[in-house]
Amino acid sequence: MFRLFAAKPEVSERRVIPLTLDDGSVLEVSMHRHPRARRIKLSVDERGARLTLPTRASERSALDFLHAHVDWLQAQWRALHADAASPLVIGTTDSLPLRDRMHALEWRPGRLTRLQLDDGVACFEVRGLDSLAGQDATPAVQRALRDFYEAQARSDIARWLPTYTPGLPKSASRIHLKRMSSQWGSLSPAGVMALDLSLVLARPSAFEYVLVHELCHLIHHDHSRAFWREVERRCPDWREARDYFQSEGRRLKATMRVLCG
Repeated sequence: MFRLFAAKPEVSERRVIPLTLDDGSVLEVSMHRHPRARRIKLSVDERGARLTLPTRASERSALDFLHAHVDWLQAQWRALHADAASPLVIGTTDSLPLRDRMHALEWRPGRLTRLQLDDGVACFEVRGLDSLAGQDATPAVQRALRDFYEAQARSDIARWLPTYTPGLPKSASRIHLKRMSSQWGSLSPAGVMALDLSLVLARPSAFEYVLVHELCHLIHHDHSRAFWREVERRCPDWREARDYFQSEGRRLKATMRVLCG
């Protein structure tokens, strides 16, 4: 009898709608039917386009809404990718973004696929380079690029941490770098810090601010005035970093997505 009255779990139905843009390219719009949605909504971010509709809304009305807003969707999608890096082409791409500047990129054949920084020049060794030249980045190349960015990010974090750990009640139990959809960082109750890998593409002072922001959550778990006083004490220019992410954040996330797949 109890099971008859138990709340049903919320289910989000999803399917992909291919939408041909004016330039002939195809944008896949992810359509979700979700019980908590109150109206049809179209959104765009670095992951793609998303069409959300309430449970009782008809699919026909959702498609009509999508096609009525195609011009807006195309404008948002192009603006998002206007300044993003082009996809990595093996043996052809000649520069890579890192720490708010472009570094020259050299391609070399190698026994292993790996990327290293040598006197400011990025050297990409690729196994079987001759046969792969001119192709889009393979999964192995994308993994090597991601490993390179993570190593560079961790070297920055290791350099900054000693400045900010004194005075904290405890240290972060672990720092995890990953691609995040909207946030730049988070801190779990267990003290595990997550940072967006895209931060390594940003202005170093902005990356440093995000680290400080999350460390201050070890003292105050909210965004109270006391929390912001702690941030201000450690990072007086935090407002400039915040403004930087508001203007450049979407481009940074889109660039990391384009490069690393």
